Amino acid sequence: MPTGGAASRLDAAYRELAWQHLNRDRFDVVVIGGGVTGAGAALDAATRGLSTALVEARDWAACTSSRSSKLFHGGLRYLEQLEFGLVREALRERELMLTRLAPHLVKPQPFLYPLTHRFWERPYVASGLLLYDTLGGRSSLPGQKHLSARAARRLFPGLREDALTGAVRYYDAQCDDARHTLTVARTAARYGAVVRSSTQAIGFVRDADRIIGVQVCDAEDGRRGFVSAGVVLNCTGVWTDTIQGMSGARGRFRVRASKGVHLVVPGDRIVGDTGLILRTPTSVLFVIPWKRYWLIGTTDTDWNLDLAHPAATQRDIDYLLEQVNRVLVTPLTHRDIEGVYAGLRPLLAGESDETSALSREHAVARVAPGLVSIAGGKYTTYRVMAADAVDAASDDLPKRVPDSVTDRVPLLGADGYFALANQADTLATEYGLHPHRVRHLLDRYGSLVRDVLGPGLDDPSLFATVPGAPDYLMAEVLYAVTHEGALHLDDMLTRRTRISIETPHRGVDSASACAELMARVLGWSEDTRRAEVEHYVARVEAERESQRRPDDAAADAVRLSAPPSRAFLA
Repeated sequence: MPTGGAASRLDAAYRELAWQHLNRDRFDVVVIGGGVTGAGAALDAATRGLSTALVEARDWAACTSSRSSKLFHGGLRYLEQLEFGLVREALRERELMLTRLAPHLVKPQPFLYPLTHRFWERPYVASGLLLYDTLGGRSSLPGQKHLSARAARRLFPGLREDALTGAVRYYDAQCDDARHTLTVARTAARYGAVVRSSTQAIGFVRDADRIIGVQVCDAEDGRRGFVSAGVVLNCTGVWTDTIQGMSGARGRFRVRASKGVHLVVPGDRIVGDTGLILRTPTSVLFVIPWKRYWLIGTTDTDWNLDLAHPAATQRDIDYLLEQVNRVLVTPLTHRDIEGVYAGLRPLLAGESDETSALSREHAVARVAPGLVSIAGGKYTTYRVMAADAVDAASDDLPKRVPDSVTDRVPLLGADGYFALANQADTLATEYGLHPHRVRHLLDRYGSLVRDVLGPGLDDPSLFATVPGAPDYLMAEVLYAVTHEGALHLDDMLTRRTRISIETPHRGVDSASACAELMARVLGWSEDTRRAEVEHYVARVEAERESQRRPDDAAADAVRLSAPPSRAFLA
């Protein structure tokens, strides 16, 4: 396989070449799972000099890693649970992302912590935030700032007067989780890993008691193959137990899926200049600025149904509205909601029946000779989890494995980002775009922005906005196919862009135009193009209908009525 910039171009030619290498080469490490932990493990292994393959059954970040709260944060509530090690680790990772590894993707985000009790609560919160500001070492973010109730409401006029007696402002960080995970996978390819989506692990091959490889199926055309491995890493999140069971060995730990639901509402429905963190009876609730919108979440409930498509229910949505409306001057209604998404957190099972009490620490275990599983943790600490997984896997390799270096390996688009950000006006003139548009693109692609915009110089129609989604250019749709491995309309509208949650039509009004451009590049027939649009519209309709159902079982049944986009997925 090529390395360097060409290797990070995940187009159709790369995909076919990757299939050939998967079936022909022997890899030191084969990673199963294209979420952020799996992508991170592939990058970690490749940058240690190990021959590495990464296979994902669906799309990059198709499940948990595209449905988070989209924060890089220490986890303020974990301080109360006395998980100081987890918080310290997460804060260090947040700083790395902000300053060195992904400054184009990860941005500072202020939050307001409203105080509701006089006298005792302010010193209590202040001491916790002092720890939060200092546990991770030196930080580029401002420290806490104490505010009176009046000053807090100047920052957030949408708060009711009786909702707070004062507040403390503190900082965390935010990112587009799906784009970040994709960038980690592409960076792994840049350093020589063979990465391939729509490639499902369907079994293991053994030599005596040792696992020596993975049987795979191409979810697009049904081809089957075998990937030879020195060691296999199971980085499949909520599917951890399934993969461990497929090996025939009993896992060292068990994973429970916790459903988290978020609402997306237009920015003008809530008046405020900062995020909010609110206490709820069982956990915390975030109200997070997200481009021209607000994210409100999350819930925290057990989920025992379909793992690929967790469904939000009427009860979930009502709960979030009830909690946030306790503090808002103008209450939100169902009519204010533009998007809803549900994701599953893979939690290490504990003794408690409440998922909010389960551990967010991660665990690594050698399930069988040649197979290592990792589970738990949180998005923010993916890099540490990946390094720990590769460390554990090194015991199965016959050669010395160097230490992890990913704390010094910027992700694609990071190198040169700050210089280009200073040249945004010049870039805007060069491409005939508004400087605000260029800055938006820089915060999505970093120094790769010229690759995105270049084709538009020959075809100005690519500088048109996506119909029904003015935040995105048609050039981004093209780039998603030619460089980012988008194979289906769902990949495009749900993860390469976030049109599916950022528009009231949830991508339906954008589907035809995007499918037409994708069809030209991917060589779809008219029947295939039409089917892609029909499948996407059916998915949106099923999700809308599931959100009117009162409970998980009813919502799950409705959501599963939509046809899958990957025909050969087992």
